[in-house]
Amino acid sequence: MSLGQKVAIALSGGVDSAVAAALLRRHGRELQAVHLALSPLASAADRAAILAQCLDIPLTVIDLKREFAREVVDYFVSEYARGRTPNPCVRCNAAIKFGRLWEILREEGFTHLATGHYARLQPAEDGAPGLFRGVDRRKDQSYFLSRLPRGLLPNLLFPLGAMTKEQVRQVYHELRLPRWENHRESMELCFIPEGTYQDFLLGQRGFSGPPGDFVDSQGRHLGRHRGLECYTVGQRRGLGIPAREPYYVIDIQPEPNQVVLGHRQELFSLGLLASRVNWLIDPPGGELEAVAVIRYRHPGVRARITPLTDAQVRVDFDTPQSAVAPGQAVAFYDGDRVLGGGWIEERQVSGFSLTPGAFPNP
Repeated sequence: MSLGQKVAIALSGGVDSAVAAALLRRHGRELQAVHLALSPLASAADRAAILAQCLDIPLTVIDLKREFAREVVDYFVSEYARGRTPNPCVRCNAAIKFGRLWEILREEGFTHLATGHYARLQPAEDGAPGLFRGVDRRKDQSYFLSRLPRGLLPNLLFPLGAMTKEQVRQVYHELRLPRWENHRESMELCFIPEGTYQDFLLGQRGFSGPPGDFVDSQGRHLGRHRGLECYTVGQRRGLGIPAREPYYVIDIQPEPNQVVLGHRQELFSLGLLASRVNWLIDPPGGELEAVAVIRYRHPGVRARITPLTDAQVRVDFDTPQSAVAPGQAVAFYDGDRVLGGGWIEERQVSGFSLTPGAFPNP
């Protein structure tokens, strides 16, 4: 980095961001640590302060509770109320961590924002930085970053992208930084420190989850459910509906307050429709071959992506995929490079051949 560049490091209070800060300091970076106060239910400001002191980095706490409640928590609740499966981490990264925070930092003259995400920034064919998977595939977080603005990539630093989690822990140990008891992994929902997400939803003002009907794909009554918030697409356990062949949740319908159940083969989709697509490459003018990742930890599937409008695409899978959930994020990859991503609106099931052995295990 050249002179005149001013770097902020987002310091969460955990291992990853602390090691990211330490690595930047090793390379002579002048840093300002920032800690985001996002939720009154979970705060690690004290831990961040201790780590900043140990690392000899000045720390500023930025209160974004109001923005976080509006952009992430309200979104989380409303999506479940609509029978969808939200992804608050994808939403938070785009709207808060690399959205509102970056606006504040830029106004204060910062040129770069560094975080402890496991992802890489590398020059692409045009010389501009592209977003790539982290080297540690078990911890790779590029999926959660697929909705970042392309123009922001030159202003980001991901020091952990080429490291494994074991290497990061080793550096943390070598630095003799504090060890926290009962520290939660950053993948968990920061605004639900205790209990289940269903408990959290029922505790929100205005959210109600009345019981309703289980039905099959033909609309036949199968039993009663406990409330839409208790179920997600692909769920098998906890349904309480006896059958010779196990039932799975294949759809959630808020208007009639119904949960649609089906057998394993009914979980699979030929493709999906996605909206609000964000491209990290030049938007394709026609069909694009890529790998589609439909949820975190999904291994990905070869797919044909067809633009329908500037912000909508149809995704046709090479092989049927299980548990495509409206509301989740889909990310597109070419090898390790993230091409972009959008929000899943609906799954495509027409044209299935329900022959024995046509579907892999879910």
